[in-house]
Amino acid sequence: EVLGSHAVQLGIIWLVLAPQPVASFAACAVIATQLFLVVTGNYAWLNWLTILVACAAISDGFWRWLLGGPFPGWSWFGVPLKADGGGADADVSSPLWWTVLVAAAFAGLAVLSRKPLANLFSSHQLMNASFDRFHLVNAYGAFGSMTERRYEVLIEGTEDAAGHHADEETWRAFEFRGKPGDLRRLPRQVAPYHLRLDWQMWFLALRPGAEPWFVALLERLADGDPGVRRLLARDPFDGRAPTALRVRYCLYRYARREERRDGGARWVATDLGVIARR
Repeated sequence: EVLGSHAVQLGIIWLVLAPQPVASFAACAVIATQLFLVVTGNYAWLNWLTILVACAAISDGFWRWLLGGPFPGWSWFGVPLKADGGGADADVSSPLWWTVLVAAAFAGLAVLSRKPLANLFSSHQLMNASFDRFHLVNAYGAFGSMTERRYEVLIEGTEDAAGHHADEETWRAFEFRGKPGDLRRLPRQVAPYHLRLDWQMWFLALRPGAEPWFVALLERLADGDPGVRRLLARDPFDGRAPTALRVRYCLYRYARREERRDGGARWVATDLGVIARR
């Protein structure tokens, strides 16, 4: 997977600028790679956006060749234009003023792109930044680096009247649909669907803090909000409002074969402490 992704995203991708049908085959390679990532991972809209852009490099003729069996002779995106009733083809070439305008815009963007290009090869590369006040040229890096550890933020509640001083046995965790929680639960296959809340919780664990959306989530869970509860896989209180909430920070890793055999756990968690209370 790694070698294939590198070959397509660093090498084959340049062939979309080549003449047809080479560009169409290159676009299909890009689309195939992105679909594989959709099946094996989940990067929200990024894969689908790349697929949409790649489709623009596929020619009408290639579509007819690819899907021409049921639709012989169809022009998928082309509309024949006639200048007059005599059947002469219309002149659809671009006027000179439009060509000059496009060339000027291209030249301007090329000049503005010097800073993003220099940033690309910098030892202190900025992953998400804009280099002009109109935000015309930017640096965008999705997953420029990957962490080697899986940290998790767990939300727990209790119905004990003692609140935050309740015994440990009374604290129960809210289970999310996709992200790790229950140590015995297998990682779920959710792609191509995107679990937005679970996605946000993953990023929160990378830099835990008082994110406004997370504070709002705790408030709604404390109030027993039914809409928020439906975003979860399991509500340990069946819709009742807990007397207290706490947030624990844990380090997760996959269980080794002998650990799975002995206890049935899929994950092993190391408790790093309570980082917030509500």
